[in-house]
Amino acid sequence: MCLILFAYRMHPLYPLVVAANRDEFYERPTAAADFWEASPAILAGRDLRDGGTWLGITREGRFAALTNYRDPLNIKLEAPSRGWLVRDYLLGRQEPDAYLHDLAERADRYNGFSLILGSRNRLYYYSNRDAIRELPAGFYGLSNHLLDTPWPKVEKGKEALKEVLEHSKRPSTEDLFAVLNDRSRPEDGRLPDTGVGIDWERILSSIFIESPNYGTRSSTVLIVGRNGWVSFAERSYNGCPEPWMTARFGFRIGSNRGRSKKL
Repeated sequence: MCLILFAYRMHPLYPLVVAANRDEFYERPTAAADFWEASPAILAGRDLRDGGTWLGITREGRFAALTNYRDPLNIKLEAPSRGWLVRDYLLGRQEPDAYLHDLAERADRYNGFSLILGSRNRLYYYSNRDAIRELPAGFYGLSNHLLDTPWPKVEKGKEALKEVLEHSKRPSTEDLFAVLNDRSRPEDGRLPDTGVGIDWERILSSIFIESPNYGTRSSTVLIVGRNGWVSFAERSYNGCPEPWMTARFGFRIGSNRGRSKKL
C-alpha cells in the first residue's frame, strides 16, 4: 500500500474502518482480493511475483496492512519481500505485540516499511524506521514515511475520512471509495523531498496516483463492526482511469462462512 487511512474506535458501530490505496508498477503481476485457496481463512490480494500481500484480514479477525518507506538512497537489492510481513502475520497465531517484537530483531534485513496490524480490539504500528506502538483510539494516516507524517495527502485523507464517519451513522463503501479517488495535487511548496525529484514528488502527491507506468492499482475499503461483521470491498484499476472490477466480501469473525460478489 502507499496510503492507508484508518479510524480506530472512533465510530460507535465500527471499531475499525480502513480506506487504502495500493500503488505499484502496472507490470507487476497481481491477484485481486479473494480468500486464498491454500489458506482459506485469509482474505487478501496477492503479489504473484513474491507471494506476499499488502493488506488482508482473516476469518479470526487478524488484520495487517503495509506501506513501503520511501528511501531511494538506501535500497537493499537482495532484501526479502516486505509483503511477506503481512502474509506471515495473517498465517500465524502470535499475538500482534509478540510478532512485532520478533520482527524487530531482524527488521534491518528489509527495505524500509511500516506496518499496521492487530485485530478489532488491539492495533499496533511498527516501522523499521520507528518504534513499536500500541495505538489508542484515533484517526490515522500512513503513506511512504512514518505514521501521521503530515504530507498533504495524508492530512487531506484523514480529514475526509473523519468527515465521512462523523456525518454517517452507517458509512458507505461508496463514500470511502470517493475519498480514495481524489486525484488532485497540492502546490509544489507543500511537497515533501524524499529524494525522487520534483516530477515524481508531484506524481506521488495525490491520494489516487496516475502516471503511464505506475499508479494506484487498487483501492480497498474494510469496515469491521462491533458485532463482528466484516465488509471488505476492493476496486481494481491496474492503469485504467476507472475500475474494471469490484470485489465485495462479507463474513462474521469466527465463522467459516462468508459471501462474495465480483462485478
